[in-house]
Amino acid sequence: MGFVGPNGAGKSTTIKMIMNLVRKNSGDITIFGKDNKKAEKEIKQKIGFVYDENHYYEELTCEQMKRIIAPLYKKWDEVQYQSYMGRLQVPTDKKIKQLSKGMKMKFAITMALSHHAELIIMDEPTSGLDPVVRSELLDILQEIVMEEEVSVLFSTHITTDLERIADYITFINEGEIVFTGEKDGILDTHVIVKGSNDLLDPEGKELFIGLRKNKFGFEGLAKDKQAIEDWFGNEVVLEKPTLDDIVVYTAKGRGAYASARI
Repeated sequence: MGFVGPNGAGKSTTIKMIMNLVRKNSGDITIFGKDNKKAEKEIKQKIGFVYDENHYYEELTCEQMKRIIAPLYKKWDEVQYQSYMGRLQVPTDKKIKQLSKGMKMKFAITMALSHHAELIIMDEPTSGLDPVVRSELLDILQEIVMEEEVSVLFSTHITTDLERIADYITFINEGEIVFTGEKDGILDTHVIVKGSNDLLDPEGKELFIGLRKNKFGFEGLAKDKQAIEDWFGNEVVLEKPTLDDIVVYTAKGRGAYASARI
């Protein structure tokens, strides 16, 4: 599940509430069919988590940090840990403060994947990483989702990462879920529309989730392709949107075009 939205939308806060790091004001959070607060210890045995910032002791080495954390997990797998450390070339003898951001993230992911978690929660794990490291991490995520019975909640504002690895997408904005569903279905049911400005009138605008105009014409995102074709005929150009198109237009269009929300 890709969890996407603009900066400040509430992605990290939601994840912190799931992990009981932030107190919720109301409502319930259920994980594996159990209340996340009442069954916190049991649930966290089944969760591997990766945050965007390092949360390990900077003065310790990776090996020292592992020796502290490993005994906390009943299903800790030392063989798997060593396998990921070798594959990702994470040095075990360096202090964590001496590692690059990419290496710190590799270590965090190794720790998350070494106790047979059933759910991996990742908060902006690829933010600020160079393309090579990002690609390595995305490859691993693809592998564990395909080869193991593991679910991944992947929070990010980098939509190209989600287009590569996510099956489902949830879009959050201003603390509210705007839409959630299968990624391919979301992409297939939306359309980018391009045309001249003189084609737009108040009724036509209501067909769009979001619009932008310049002196050369307009471009907008719509959900009902048939309605667009019925209204504009062959006077507009229709294109398949990217996930980034859908996120940007939906975020910007929630004011004037709120009636067209997904």
